[in-house]
Amino acid sequence: MSARCRLTGVQPVFGNNVSHSHRRTRRRWNPNVQSRRYWLPSENRHVRLTLSTRAIKTVDKIGIEAAVARIRARGERV
Repeated sequence: MSARCRLTGVQPVFGNNVSHSHRRTRRRWNPNVQSRRYWLPSENRHVRLTLSTRAIKTVDKIGIEAAVARIRARGERV
């Protein structure tokens, strides 16, 4: 599972670990992505989406139909 949200597009961010002696090594911040299965009534089927936790709250607020419409508007296949 890739660390990328299909609704918001959030993906890993890169930066540095800085030690006490101020040495820098590269590190990566991964988004909190979860795989969720939703029932899509208009197509009479389930869809499995990889969403960040913020996007899961967005789906709860706007509904799965609007969320799938936003994903398709970005050019992704659902």
